[in-house]
Amino acid sequence: MGNNVMFLQWKLIFQKINFKNLVLVGIFFLIIIILIVFSNDSCGIRHMLILNEITSYEKSLEPEFCEMIVEKIDLFNDECKPQIEILDCG
Repeated sequence: MGNNVMFLQWKLIFQKINFKNLVLVGIFFLIIIILIVFSNDSCGIRHMLILNEITSYEKSLEPEFCEMIVEKIDLFNDECKPQIEILDCG
């Protein structure tokens, strides 16, 4: 008896959902996912990530890590406006 009532409630809910509305919600979620994927390559986020890596390097002072950061800084400075000073891995 309980299952029949629950089944009828879900059936009524799904009858109220229009296919057009379902497609619009799907397109909305697709647009949000696309925006999230493409925002990961923004200069601001890359700038913050490089600054975080510089802070980590200052704690460890590993030369290989420094060289990796310098390569990232070079790429960043070529593609983005706020220039980051290149580290001296000396």
